[in-house]
Order: sequence, then structure tokens, then C-alpha cells
Amino acid sequence: MGPRTLLLVMFLWAWLGPLQGQQHHLVEYMERRLAALEERLAQCQDQSSRHAAELRDFKNKMLPLLEVAEKEREALRTEADTISGRVDRLEREVDYLETQNPALPCVEVDEKVTGGPGTKGKGRRNEKYDMITDCGYTISQVRSMKILKRFGGPAGLWTKDPLGPAEKIYVLDGTQNDTAFVFPRLRDFTLAMAARKASRVRVPFPWVGTGQLVYGGFLYYARRPPGGPGGGGELQNTLQLIKFHLANRTVVDSSVFPAEGLIPPYGLTADTYIDLAADEEGLWAVYATHEDDRHLCLAKLDPQTLDTEQQWDTPCPRENAEAAFVICGTLYVVYNTRPASRARIQCSFDASGTLTPERAALPYFPRRYGAHASLRYNPRERQLYAWDDGYQIVYKLEMRKKEEEV
Repeated sequence: MGPRTLLLVMFLWAWLGPLQGQQHHLVEYMERRLAALEERLAQCQDQSSRHAAELRDFKNKMLPLLEVAEKEREALRTEADTISGRVDRLEREVDYLETQNPALPCVEVDEKVTGGPGTKGKGRRNEKYDMITDCGYTISQVRSMKILKRFGGPAGLWTKDPLGPAEKIYVLDGTQNDTAFVFPRLRDFTLAMAARKASRVRVPFPWVGTGQLVYGGFLYYARRPPGGPGGGGELQNTLQLIKFHLANRTVVDSSVFPAEGLIPPYGLTADTYIDLAADEEGLWAVYATHEDDRHLCLAKLDPQTLDTEQQWDTPCPRENAEAAFVICGTLYVVYNTRPASRARIQCSFDASGTLTPERAALPYFPRRYGAHASLRYNPRERQLYAWDDGYQIVYKLEMRKKEEEV
């Protein structure tokens, strides 16, 4: 071995010595890290095994409870079905009993003795009405109910014009408002965004209550004049009838209603003072006054001039009345309770005297949401358009001849 080779060996030995020491320390560090990882993995495995055991125990405990809960649910469902069947059967029995035992006609004792309200002798008041058509029908029953939608507030009016386009819908929301919605078709009214499909008609004076009427292309409504009911002054107990042309949007005529001391005719509808109605005979008004604050009054109006042609004092009580309508010259008054329950026609008054109280049917209305804020009869369709706590409802009516027995 030469001197150069010896020097090279000594240099490599001097250089590799520290490197081997560093490798030794690195190996020891890696061994410690691997041991720590193995220890953590062992702990995770122990925890996983423990959690799995706990889950198995929880599952074993819950399975019997779930089986018991399922059995109880089935038992409750069976019991609910049984109760529902009993309720339906009870309702059918109650309906049958109601038809077999109708309410007594609302005739006052003093009217029976004195010959009825027609003996008061007030000129054109309480005289027998002479029919101008051959309409001789009366209600037999309220056959069906269809809820169209919910639109507006709890009180309002929706209707069709019995003499106008058959499809057009008129909606008057609220008891003191000046804007009516007009829908070209019923289908447009039932849409989700119905208001966008409607044209708006603004009247010059806000209406009072829900007694408005659309008839022959005109909107008839009661307006509170300055000093009208609730306002004080000389006209504090009067209302003004407005005849508004819907196409021209102008007031055609107006007249102060010829009755003093007006009060709400319906005990359950305090915002309405005059309720206008239309039937096969024309235009009518239902109202009440302080002179007889217990009963309703009926008036026949001239739709052209708003003149009052005849007036009647009816035997129908104001108490618990919520709405009314007229069919073939007969006033039908709907009654309810507070809080609202199932409404019923409990009083009828035929201005012509053809339909006696004993022959008048007193049907119930189908189950529904609340109380009627308004009812409008359409003689063309023989249907009622009702506003029931914001819901718009259509009632189909079954009719019979007035001379037929109930």
C-alpha cells in the first residue's frame, strides 16, 4: 500500500465516522416515533372496540323499545280509525235527526195573535208583494260545498254579475275599502298569484260593511256620508246608496236610504248596516232600525232609480244572524253562534206570502272554517258565493217548488 492509498483510506475513515453516528441517531428517532404511533394505534383500536361494544349494547336495548313503540303506534292508529268511524256515524245520525226534527219556524207569539206584521198599516209597508216573474222555487237543501281559495282578510265579498258576463269575478276585500278586483275568469282567480291577473276598479267613496252587490254592470253599495252611522251629526243614523258604473267608472246615481236609526241587521256581523241582494225579481235590501231592534227589515228597490218600492217588517231575529240572501222573493236568514259553529237557515220570510213558515226547509250548511261575512245568490247558476273567514266558497243549492211539502 502506497502513501497515497494510505492517505485516501484515512480521509474516508475520518469522513464516514460522523456520518455513521448521524445515521445511528436517525434510526433511533424513527424507532421512537414508530413506537409512539403503534401505541396510539393500539389506543384507537381499544377505543373502537369499546365503542362498538357500547353500540351493540345500545342496539340490544333499543330494539325491544322500538318493537313496543311500533305496536303502540299501530294500536293508536287502529283506535283513531275506530274513533273516526264513530264520529262519521254520529254525524250521519245527527244529520238524520235534524232532518226529522226541524227547528220551529221563527214566528213571534204576538204576530200569531194580531195576524202578523202585515197589520201595522204603514202605507206601502208590509203589503203583499206581487211577483213580476213566474219564479216559484225555494231551497230544499244545501247540496255541496267547494272551497276555492283564501284571498284577502276575514271579511269581504266575492260574486258574479247575474245579468253580466257569466265568467267575470268581482272581489271586494274588507269592510271599509275603495278598490275592487275584477277577474276575467274564475280560473284566473284561483291562481296562486291571482292579484296580478285582476284589473282594479276604484270607487270614489269607500264602502261600508260587506253588503255590496254587482248587478247589471253596476256596483251598488252603501256609503257612510259625513255624519253617517258612527260619525255623529244630522245623518248619524243614515246611509247613502251609491250606483257605480263599472265600465265607465262613474257614479250614475245616489240616494239616502229611507230608514232612520239604522243598526247592523246581523248580530254577528257588526260592520254591515245595509245588505243588498239580487234574485230573479230584482234588487233587495236587508236592514234593521232602532224602531224594532230585535228583527230584520226587508225592502224592494228599483235598480234604475234606487227608490224604495216596498218595505216589510220580518219575523226573523237579529240575534245570532250572520248573513242573508233572497231567492224568488223569499228572504233566507243564516244563523250561527260565537264562537262560530255550523251555520243554518233558521228563518225565512216570503214577501209574496206563498211560502209559509211551516213549509220552509231549514237546512244546515256543510262543515266549514268559521262564520259567513257575506252570502251572494246567483239566480243564473242557483249557487251561493260565500266569504268565510278569508276563504271563498261556493255552495250548490237544491231547489223545489214552494207549494211542495218539506
